[in-house]
Amino acid sequence: MTVADSLTIFTAICKKMQNNQCIVLETQRLILREMTLDDLDNLLAVLCDPEAMQFYPKPFDRQMVQAWIKRNMQRYTQHGFGLWALVLKQNSKLIGDCGLVLQDVDGVEEVEIGYHVRRDLWGQGLATEAAQACRDYGFNQLGFNKLISLIHPDNIASCRVAQKNGMRLSKKTEWRNKPTCIYTVERSNLPI
Repeated sequence: MTVADSLTIFTAICKKMQNNQCIVLETQRLILREMTLDDLDNLLAVLCDPEAMQFYPKPFDRQMVQAWIKRNMQRYTQHGFGLWALVLKQNSKLIGDCGLVLQDVDGVEEVEIGYHVRRDLWGQGLATEAAQACRDYGFNQLGFNKLISLIHPDNIASCRVAQKNGMRLSKKTEWRNKPTCIYTVERSNLPI
């Protein structure tokens, strides 16, 4: 399936709206919807946390989070997917992001499942729940055959999320000037 095909499918699927926001996915506890610039303050609380962002070059500042949101809004238009706002159903609060992102890895275009969850909510299975929904969406709705997650080898919690998402470590590489584990799951390896 091409990115253009996925954009057509996404446009057809993304009809459910809540407060003029496109809801892409729902799980038992979460809503994944398109980000808007109104999400800036809530996402800043996640992406500016030094502990949560310890495997990035640095925690984000307000300008970086704004650019992050705009880049994902552009991805929705160009590719039909990106990182989506992660909203807790019980209180309608944005608690992070999760979604699918095109990445160039060693000269190959891959589709990554990425996720960030507010630190005070770690250990509750929210990243796993969201990542599994994105995996199923990528395979069943967008027609991808393989998905990856790019994780720093010291980020044990994210490695566990990838494993619970049916992924296996397929390769270690240098990506964006840092050591990176590439976790992979293929549609043919899952009983979906």
